[in-house]
Amino acid sequence: MQQLKIWALGGLMTVAAAACNTSLLDVNPTDRYLENTFWQNMDQANAGLNGCYSILRNDGIYGGKGSNNATALWEECATPNLYGNTMNFGTMARSDHSAATGGIITARWADAYGGIGRCNTFLEKAPSVPGMSQANLERMSAQALFLRALYYSMLTTYYGDAPLILTTPDPNKDGFLPRTPRAQVLTQVFKDLDSAAKYLPVKYTAATDKGRVTKGAALALKARLLLFEASPLMNPAGDLQKWKDAENAAKAVMDIAGQAGYDLFDDYRALFLPQNENNKEVIFDVQYMWPEQGNSFDLICRQYNTNAPLLDLVMAYPMDNGLFPTEAGSGYDPAKPYENRDPRMYATLTFPGDMYMGNIIDDKRFAITGFGMKKFSIYDRDAPPSDKSSLVGGQSETNFIVLRYADVLMMYAEARNETSGPDGTVYAALKEIRDRVDMPEIAAGLNPSQMREAIRKERRIEFAGEATYYNDIRRWKTIETVMNSDAKKYNGSFLETRKFDVKRDYWWPIPTAERDLNPKLEQNPFY
Repeated sequence: MQQLKIWALGGLMTVAAAACNTSLLDVNPTDRYLENTFWQNMDQANAGLNGCYSILRNDGIYGGKGSNNATALWEECATPNLYGNTMNFGTMARSDHSAATGGIITARWADAYGGIGRCNTFLEKAPSVPGMSQANLERMSAQALFLRALYYSMLTTYYGDAPLILTTPDPNKDGFLPRTPRAQVLTQVFKDLDSAAKYLPVKYTAATDKGRVTKGAALALKARLLLFEASPLMNPAGDLQKWKDAENAAKAVMDIAGQAGYDLFDDYRALFLPQNENNKEVIFDVQYMWPEQGNSFDLICRQYNTNAPLLDLVMAYPMDNGLFPTEAGSGYDPAKPYENRDPRMYATLTFPGDMYMGNIIDDKRFAITGFGMKKFSIYDRDAPPSDKSSLVGGQSETNFIVLRYADVLMMYAEARNETSGPDGTVYAALKEIRDRVDMPEIAAGLNPSQMREAIRKERRIEFAGEATYYNDIRRWKTIETVMNSDAKKYNGSFLETRKFDVKRDYWWPIPTAERDLNPKLEQNPFY
């Protein structure tokens, strides 16, 4: 009772004081920003734009913000390339997932909308920031438009329909919207990318602008999305115009390559090392720097092995003469299965008998499958410097490459083959990629169907472990075949049975928690 009296007396004294001086009530907190006290100068505008970028490191996007998070390195665990179940990618590989599974299914939806909300807020508030020039507004807004398009592209690529929100977040309104048809969302995405490309620079000159979006990034993301739209998944009967649109978008990047400085980096393995970040092949990547903002790529690859390569991936690499191990005359020796293979295999993964961190390793070093990943990790054949011998969570700083020039060449080759057949430009694009690793050219005289298969095989090994193969096999509609099979270890022994439900698994479920909050979100079929 005494405490209540003291509280009441204090309350009355506060009210009395306020009655004498009403200005005492008009106090803003000094330990945090509020919406009405933020967007007051250019420093705050830059911080707001950086906040749009920072979502890229969230668990649901590419990962790295959590101490042991490496989302992009785990995505192919839902494919025949890798094995692991962090964030429930492995659950999806077995078709055991549901709307209540959580993990990546929940995180990607939430984080994509978190990024969209930040981009929408920036686009609405930036024009009124004091000192904002028209040139700065156009360049900064173009970056936000690209990022909004990227976040929406994740929603349309994985979930399908999704609420289209283009204003500053308002829970009272946005929290009860139905799903917008996917085609309508994509119309906005392409509009954003076209607007971004119009105002973004071809390249930046200031070191402080490393990692910022460029014109080439907007065009390359557009090409990737158009390739998905032209694919058998979205157009089973074929659509020549959509393939032509994808071809033109990829060609637009190739046309500015000289001006932008794009080309293939000379060393395939070194392309993914921190000392070569932001090199000429990188079009857009997620920036990491330790100790400010590191990731756990090295810990995942060296110790946890939660992105363990499968035998199916290893057997997808051809011999160094260009023939695949199963082809007659390839020279493949089952007693020496890792000899004379495509150099990209040695640059991407480890195997029993390989030299790793200064030692010859056996099948127990990476005990899950016998194989380990090297791509996006500093660890390779030689023993690392003592200060980097056992990096732990958050101490790695290798950037994750989202878009690189080799992908543009491959996208162009794939789309061009569909529109014009395997002409000289298709062969030239593939030759450029294979020349880098001293692999023979693709055989001459292929028909469109044969070239299509060659391109698909090339994409798999060129981009292994880069979070592209899951969407590739979805859009090609080969996932229903390759994922209804057994996953195997290095010696062919059984690991698990994978499954893919054709009726439902092409699209992820809308998370149960989101539908609990918003009953207007209609669920995808068969979930």
